[in-house]
Amino acid sequence: MDLTKAMEISASGMYAQGQRVKVIAENVANADSTADTPGGDPYRRKLITFKSLLDRNQGIEKVAVEKISQDRTTPFGRKYEPGSPAADAEGYVKTANVNAVVEMMDMREAQRSYDANLNLIAMSKSMIMRAIDLLR
Repeated sequence: MDLTKAMEISASGMYAQGQRVKVIAENVANADSTADTPGGDPYRRKLITFKSLLDRNQGIEKVAVEKISQDRTTPFGRKYEPGSPAADAEGYVKTANVNAVVEMMDMREAQRSYDANLNLIAMSKSMIMRAIDLLR
């Protein structure tokens, strides 16, 4: 495989993981949000999915963001705040379905994937430089 193609693939992986980090950061920032009205929904956790994208010009498959969707399977939390305007008849307010521990694990995984792609680019660059040195 051409080393520049390997660098292209890694760059697409880095971009995808960067997008993943942005989604995770948004989730963490909204982890403590609550509903605004009784019966209303608070912030709903976002999920990112990736897809393989064929670049016909270069003949390689890259990673791309397929979609960013809302997590509709994880239930909202409940917090007892009877004085809140968003409290239901029992005094509970819905809280976001964001688990900070899960988000931190996802962030760590995204960081490691990003670093692995960055290391591959550095290795490819080093190999290209060695080849140029041999040709001199």
